[in-house]
Amino acid sequence: MVKKRPRAAMQWHTVDLHLHTPASSDYQQMEVTFLEILQRAEARGLEIIAITDHNTVAGYRRIEEEIEQLELLERLNRLLPEEQGRLAEYRRLKEKILILPGFEFTATFGFHILAIFSPQKTSREIEHLLLDLRIPPDQLDAGSATVGATTDVLTAYRLIRQAGGIVIAAHANSSNGVAMRGFPLGGQTKIAYTQDENLHALEVTDLENKSRNSTAAFFNGSKPEYPRRMHCIQGSDAHRLTMDPLKKKHLGVGDRPTEVLLPEVSFEALKELFESKDFTRTRPRRIAEEPVFDLIRSLQEEGPNIIQDFYETFETRGGKLNSILADVCAFANTNGGTLYLGVGRDVRKPIVGIADSEAVMQILEREIGKRINPPLQFTLDTIESAGKKIVRVFVPRGDDPPYALDENKIYVRFEGETGLAVRDEIVNLVKRSLQPSLSSTTSSSPTAEQIEEDWERPKPPSEEESPPRTGVEVVSMSERGGQRVYTLRDLRNGNVVQNVTSKSARRLWQYAIERYSQLPDDPSQIEWVGNLGLLSKRGRRGQLRYDLVSRSAEGYRWFFGVTEDGIHGKWRRLVGQEDE
Repeated sequence: MVKKRPRAAMQWHTVDLHLHTPASSDYQQMEVTFLEILQRAEARGLEIIAITDHNTVAGYRRIEEEIEQLELLERLNRLLPEEQGRLAEYRRLKEKILILPGFEFTATFGFHILAIFSPQKTSREIEHLLLDLRIPPDQLDAGSATVGATTDVLTAYRLIRQAGGIVIAAHANSSNGVAMRGFPLGGQTKIAYTQDENLHALEVTDLENKSRNSTAAFFNGSKPEYPRRMHCIQGSDAHRLTMDPLKKKHLGVGDRPTEVLLPEVSFEALKELFESKDFTRTRPRRIAEEPVFDLIRSLQEEGPNIIQDFYETFETRGGKLNSILADVCAFANTNGGTLYLGVGRDVRKPIVGIADSEAVMQILEREIGKRINPPLQFTLDTIESAGKKIVRVFVPRGDDPPYALDENKIYVRFEGETGLAVRDEIVNLVKRSLQPSLSSTTSSSPTAEQIEEDWERPKPPSEEESPPRTGVEVVSMSERGGQRVYTLRDLRNGNVVQNVTSKSARRLWQYAIERYSQLPDDPSQIEWVGNLGLLSKRGRRGQLRYDLVSRSAEGYRWFFGVTEDGIHGKWRRLVGQEDE
């Protein structure tokens, strides 16, 4: 099934979905009026804002009540000139800015969650939800960040979404965020808190950071433990009207906005965006003096990986169409992914673009539908870069694997490479189709006892020396009929593939087998840091790959082609990343 979206009908709009008012007890300028907050939003070019006071909807309700009171006086013909001016200003601003009600909820462990609703949702309905979230009735107007904290994160996600809200993990990578670093939270709980199906997006404080260590890069769907790609946005979390000149981390209204690509300015359009799998429709807002953010160039700098690849041109002859279809099949069988046609892998080359994008999309729609079975969902559309049209093919992770090209060619994606699946990989795909879908897996809620145990459980000393998270491990080698046969482990997902030969191996496997055959006889020749060793490093910054080894009483383990995002713990010190 193909979905096409006419992007030409869409426009970029500036939003700030995390604004406080004097209804929050920790607001820093209590003398500020609600009208001044809206005027400041207009001055900063905001078109959609959300009022998200701590554990209360009182701020949004007071705006409504003030307008209602002024309109009552108007009907009674009792408005004073100054009141008439305020009412006219409120009406003018409401015509220009979509004001959404919401709150910032404090869940257990102090984690903050943004809940944002349609203007049709009444304040009374939202207060009923706050009561369901165990905010004490006498504290509904307190606006305190420390009120409550009696409902767990996953229950809060579920109740907010069931109430029709947009669910966003507030400042997820920072203080009180579900993905903050250094918090004693076990891995399974952190996965649940950031991958739950009821969570629409992560609000992050480093959205403009395009390095591989950014929060958005971490949650881009390429990590085996975090297979669900997350929408990432930024918000000001403004507790004052304007930025504090002495403490510039205390932002004002619109100081850290996001741009969203929408067909119209409405809550429904915003929610549809966050429920979609189109990750090209959000970007950090840039001021005029800064260069325009180019998504395609940013993706090129990341390079081909398990979830994306590039084709400079499109042709139906010469095997290029078959390569594209093989990638589509592989994405569906693996983690999902996106192809960009009209742009090559080399960021130094100019973008060529696709001249007749509509014709190319028609060909792709026909060929994917005809040649890949079972039928799969995919999205075709165009985006622009450097004035050129790029055809984008988005393929979600399939729910009915294995998917086959031309009935019998089953492809999988391995790092930045597509290849035919071997027997053990096909077996794993069949097993996956018999298990609950990814959404069911990620939405299963741990019990409160499991979360508490996961949080308090001390981490074993050896955890930092666990294997790298990308690349391939050569588990063993044996002789069979005069031929060497290898057992390999995919370090992304832990799948073990047996009976691999040099002839049957794909490129990275061939590299691993070749390097394994060249290992030094004397382990003292290896560069060791404790029980971890560096065999070699190749590539350039941003696209480095490492060959590594670990040793224990049981012997040695050999890892090849490890990418930078697979390095963690003590491995970082070994390869010189400890200060990054």
